[in-house]
Amino acid sequence: MTRDIYQKVTDKIIADLEKGELTWLKPWSAGNMDGRIIKPLRHNGMAYSGINVLMLWGATIEGGYLSPFWMTYRQAKEYGAHVRKGERGNLVVYVNTITKTEEQDDGIEEERKIPFMKGYSVFNVEQIEGLPEHFYAKPEPIIDPAQRIEHADQFFAASGANIRHGGTSAHYSGGTDHVQMPHFESFRSPEAYYATLAHELTHWTKHPKRLDRDFGRKKWGDEGYAREELVAELGAAFLCADLALTPEPGTDHAAYIQSWLKVLKEDKRAIFSAAAHAQRAADFLHGFQVEEKEAGAAA
Repeated sequence: MTRDIYQKVTDKIIADLEKGELTWLKPWSAGNMDGRIIKPLRHNGMAYSGINVLMLWGATIEGGYLSPFWMTYRQAKEYGAHVRKGERGNLVVYVNTITKTEEQDDGIEEERKIPFMKGYSVFNVEQIEGLPEHFYAKPEPIIDPAQRIEHADQFFAASGANIRHGGTSAHYSGGTDHVQMPHFESFRSPEAYYATLAHELTHWTKHPKRLDRDFGRKKWGDEGYAREELVAELGAAFLCADLALTPEPGTDHAAYIQSWLKVLKEDKRAIFSAAAHAQRAADFLHGFQVEEKEAGAAA
């Protein structure tokens, strides 16, 4: 079952990439939620994370759904509702570990954590009839764009990252531990600036004193480079969803697609690993928001 899940998800991402499409950017151009960018939500309002975000974003586009809410057949039944006849569920995964105690050769018992993954099906609420009305209600208009951008400024500033502006290149320099960004005014739109900054700050989290992420990159364009770029891509997409920003495909995506395809075709677990690393990076950056609030409260 686990092997089938890895392969099914990887095949979907590969199929999109071979068409020149980025699964994690498709919702932005599809009028999803009438322009409101949001992560898929469980029936209780909690957001999905990691690989499940990509899987359900893709399912949202394919199904043409406007609602972000998803639930299992059983959860729908608990609300007194029912999945419409003929509707097909969409795969999500649950990852956890079990602890097993084993006796070693020397007679000492040792606990070992064994990771496991299982898949199950969920349905968008638009596939379900009889749910409470709030599941079908359209969201309130999102906050004013100017306020949203201000919020993005505050979010990224809270990281304390050394962000320098100037030149025409956006990149993270590990040697000097700084993010280099072109001036704000040189971008096509404010959203393009913040999406690029989110991408580079995801790279910034890989530093040994932060998340210490290393895929063994030796040179530009090798497998380690491609894996890190994929993490940064997904991290930026997750952060943009969290901040209600609308990213655009970058001009360099075409160059990366072939290297991403190579990685995914050779390792069906690669997209799961990239999504997990991207989620950790996004969570790490969100952690600075908590620290800033606590510091403000203490003052």
